[in-house]
Amino acid sequence: MLTLPNLLTFMRALGIPIFLVLIWVENYPLAVITLMFAGATDYLDGKVARALNQETRLGELLDPAVDRLYIAAVLIGMYLSEAVPIWLLLTIVLRDLALGLLLIFMKRAQIPPFKVTYLGKAATFNLLYALPLLLLTISSNNEIAEIAFIFGWAFAGWGIGLYLWTGIQYARTGLASLRMGPH
Repeated sequence: MLTLPNLLTFMRALGIPIFLVLIWVENYPLAVITLMFAGATDYLDGKVARALNQETRLGELLDPAVDRLYIAAVLIGMYLSEAVPIWLLLTIVLRDLALGLLLIFMKRAQIPPFKVTYLGKAATFNLLYALPLLLLTISSNNEIAEIAFIFGWAFAGWGIGLYLWTGIQYARTGLASLRMGPH
């Protein structure tokens, strides 16, 4: 259970409260660095797990859970700092709540959770790029803020689109599994 990939995921999870404190004290540059660290460890944990043949059930469950918690915490922190509008927060949180509820029904029916897809990873990747860039729009000088705004919303657009699309795909898979019963 204590593998390098799982350690990277735990380290990423520890960044959640650190990020929120940095937002609270309005230290946006360090908050951006924390998000960059989260993005790097999210990328590395899967690569290292496959390269070292250290894929574990804990990692399969923990990685997407930490991703969801990170995105929710970051969106709440960024909404409080006025870096993102409420509709962005609600779109992502409602998608995760709907899938979370579906996962509860699947667990009760003894159906394994969704397998994370490439598009699901791409959605998270886009959002993890978008959020630090959007945070830079309130913490940087005019030129950097302008560039960060353009790229941040480009990544956010793709991220939200993919996030909703994969949410629909996961929901279809989960509902089909519930209709078929346990595997």
